[in-house]
Amino acid sequence: MSTGANGEEAASADVAELTDEEIQQIKDAKLKAALVFHYSGNDWYNAQVAGLKSTFADLGVEIVSITDADFSPDKQTSDIETVLAQDPDIIISIPTDATATSNAYKKVAESGVTLVFMDQPANGLEAGKDYVSVVSADNYGNGVASAHLLANSIGKQGKIAALFHDADFFVTAQRFEGFKKTIEESYPDIEIVAEKGVSDSDLVSQSQSQADAIINQNPDLKGMWAPWDVPAEGVMAAARAAGRSDLKVATIDLGESVGVAMAQNQLIIGTSAQRPYDQGVTEAKIAAGAAALKKQYPPYVALPALPVTKTNLQQGWNEVYHSDIPASIQKVLDE
Repeated sequence: MSTGANGEEAASADVAELTDEEIQQIKDAKLKAALVFHYSGNDWYNAQVAGLKSTFADLGVEIVSITDADFSPDKQTSDIETVLAQDPDIIISIPTDATATSNAYKKVAESGVTLVFMDQPANGLEAGKDYVSVVSADNYGNGVASAHLLANSIGKQGKIAALFHDADFFVTAQRFEGFKKTIEESYPDIEIVAEKGVSDSDLVSQSQSQADAIINQNPDLKGMWAPWDVPAEGVMAAARAAGRSDLKVATIDLGESVGVAMAQNQLIIGTSAQRPYDQGVTEAKIAAGAAALKKQYPPYVALPALPVTKTNLQQGWNEVYHSDIPASIQKVLDE
């Protein structure tokens, strides 16, 4: 359901497929790649890196650097300058701030390095000229799906609240837009009584503080939405501290902490998951194809949303991460 940052229609990830002959040509090119992230340490990041590493290994591409900006545009600008000094053929990156990092990415484009963006491009860059493509989840669709999950969990009526990502970050803005528009247009008996932004590097703590204020001011609150699983951890902490085990929480992304809560039937009623492993695979194939073969790709490629509740939690985890569900979640499901 998403469009790109410049209104592009989404192409399927199938456009990234390579023939055996193309794979051999890529191997012969002996490419080097750098991965420049906005932040690290969560399940989404780990799955992205796993998909990128596996695919680049299959293609004979050496990863020379993986950086973590800790959500700081200044740090990411510095990371890009450091990475460029390593003379990579490919940079795959997600901007911390589409405007603040724009000049740094323009330097990447001017250097001739093949640039592929995760989720959103930097502002002022042109697809097909400055960068190859943006590979993304269906973030608007994830917002829509999570809205339906939350609405159904509260009987399609009552008061809810939402945390949103207060940053120049296109994909999370799309999620919030999809969520809010779906609630407003499809559920007339649901009222969004509060919206609060989160943007600190310590997202769990800030989200807990914001959620705590909302819960205290709205004792009849039935549900809350968070823009991804890390802020949702803060919402869960606030609900527990307030003794609101009955609060229904929906989010986006399938992290281990929300998976455990879902398995326990505690607070998290569902999430709409991205497919970060497959996204990493797609990014790697597109970048290698463009760098070694000069292939052209659509400016915006998206992978579909995957709604997950307790009923399909095990299957959903396998589909998202291409790995077995963590023991912490499996143990709860087996009880």
